[in-house]
Amino acid sequence: MSSSSASASANPVRRTRPVAVDLFSGAGGMSLGFEQAGYDVVAAVEYDPVHAATHAFNFPQCEVLCRDASLVSAEDVLAAAERGYKRLHPGKVWPGRLDALIGGPPCQGFSTGGKREQDDERNDLLLHFVRLVEELRPRTFCLENVVGLLEDKFSDIRESAFRRLREAGYALSGTDKPVNSLNFGVPQSRRRVIVLGALGNVAPSRPQPVEGRVSVEEAFEGLPSPFGYDVLLASDEVALRSEDIELRTATKNMYARTLAGLTASPGDKSRPRLWEPTALTGSRLTTHAEQTIVRFAATDAGTVEPKSRLYRLPLKGPSRTLRAGTGSERGSHTSPRPIHPTEDRVITVREAARLHGYPDWFRFHTTNWHGHRQVGNSVPPPLARAAGLALMGSLGHSPVLLRATVSLGDRSLLSLSRTEAQSVFDATADEIPAARTRKPASQDDEVQTLPDARTG
Repeated sequence: MSSSSASASANPVRRTRPVAVDLFSGAGGMSLGFEQAGYDVVAAVEYDPVHAATHAFNFPQCEVLCRDASLVSAEDVLAAAERGYKRLHPGKVWPGRLDALIGGPPCQGFSTGGKREQDDERNDLLLHFVRLVEELRPRTFCLENVVGLLEDKFSDIRESAFRRLREAGYALSGTDKPVNSLNFGVPQSRRRVIVLGALGNVAPSRPQPVEGRVSVEEAFEGLPSPFGYDVLLASDEVALRSEDIELRTATKNMYARTLAGLTASPGDKSRPRLWEPTALTGSRLTTHAEQTIVRFAATDAGTVEPKSRLYRLPLKGPSRTLRAGTGSERGSHTSPRPIHPTEDRVITVREAARLHGYPDWFRFHTTNWHGHRQVGNSVPPPLARAAGLALMGSLGHSPVLLRATVSLGDRSLLSLSRTEAQSVFDATADEIPAARTRKPASQDDEVQTLPDARTG
């Protein structure tokens, strides 16, 4: 469709699944949300090998390129999309173009949680997303970023990006103000910029909020205490005892029931995954010094523990924004994990995933460091799903609900070191993060973990 074409929304509704590619995909929050909205996410580009391996586990039919997006060409993306499409649709003809290009370029240079440096090289990745939109000319796109992008100090790079997208023939929405994941059924306050674009003169509608709010207590319903399983001191998964299976089955809250797979989420058009619901995953315990536990016990819910500056989650309200820490190329700093609202420990990866809107079948790296980083870096799937539905109106699609189940990938993908994951994807050293030595924990470090963060 040319830039002068009328909006796709004027076309007859087609009962097919639009084709999408996820750039800067991480573990796959954006991919999952768009799949739930009814898209076939046929390829993903992610330069961190550990994240790429986790994405490959959860989306085994998706073609994953472990590459630096700034060095990827439109031809590379289309070739990967074709391979993924043929894996999803054996015998069908590859349509040759994308319905949606989606992604959240690394945002630390714009983030209020970082230094917000104008010359941070990661800021340029925003323009590489724009470049690929210009070269691939998808019918629509979704660009996610932190609210800091809208600050005056970043006006030059922001306006350059939006100008180029408009000159490429896209009508834009969401360029003026952020959205908050709280308004999309996520029990976490997380403000983000969601820019949607469609070829033609009619901008996509904004993501539509949902009614009601979810509390931390409701999000955690049905999850047993990891303290009841000693194996979780050395592993991230365990087979649940019968009483904990009954506890899970008795979950009443609809948010928790849908994430636990007990009730189908209305309108969810993702491919059902084959998984074992009687197992608890992503629940490796973090060990704490005794004095740290004492300080946690003295910290009221909804307040900050003075020494560690860790926030204790409230029961009746939402979580603050979950943060990711830094990758190996930025010193491997541990993400600040909230304190559990009723137990004197930081939360597990599974609990963080519940606060982000991930279903319990979705797995993360088996180490706490990588697992929490993957959750904190990702787009909450319910927010991504709302963005995908907004773009669906511009595409004129009415996607088909798929009932065929999908087996998850090889579990070994979830425990790979950086070096091992690099080998799996044949990733070249110049296109993946450069490793730096992790800073050793100080003697009074508040969160003392087992030596489980294998960075290669």
